[in-house]
Amino acid sequence: MKYFLFSVRPLAFDLATTAFFYGVLATTGDVRLATALGILLGVLQVAFMAVTRRPIAPMQWMGLALVVVMGGATMITHDPRFVLVKASVVYAAIGLTMLQPGWMVRYIPPIAVENLPRNVIVAFGYLWALLMFGTGALNLYLTLTTGPKVVATVMSLWAPGSKIALFAFQFLSMRWMARRRYLARQSRGSGLVAGERA
Repeated sequence: MKYFLFSVRPLAFDLATTAFFYGVLATTGDVRLATALGILLGVLQVAFMAVTRRPIAPMQWMGLALVVVMGGATMITHDPRFVLVKASVVYAAIGLTMLQPGWMVRYIPPIAVENLPRNVIVAFGYLWALLMFGTGALNLYLTLTTGPKVVATVMSLWAPGSKIALFAFQFLSMRWMARRRYLARQSRGSGLVAGERA
């Protein structure tokens, strides 16, 4: 679990302003308030990292630039679609980075990596990329065809729910496969030792 949390921390950080925006918009219906608070949170995130001397990744700078630019456009035009589209851009950028084969290896415990076929790890990495692209596409579709409250409500449920579901499927599948391969190796090793003694 700690490896999963470590791997999703940058994603959660990058999407925090959008999630916060969705939450405020869904509860208040006030686009200007939601946008202003989203921009404020984005600025505070980067300021906190700078003050605590933590490295600020390019994706975080991009997220801040997008929330300020798209949020500013929303405030000027009173059109919430600008800030809503920002989430789709971030999801697409994350999805592109997840297309790199084997990106998940460093987030999986070494014992699991030793006992899982590499193509399984790569396939799950592609599944995560597919989820990011799909979530971005859903957000864009809703932004262009429905009202901001609908987008906020649907995405505040779909975004975390889909990630939890995929993580649960991945965790259980990988655990089952790694355990089977580990036990098979142990069994073969015990058989060899017994044969040598005989």
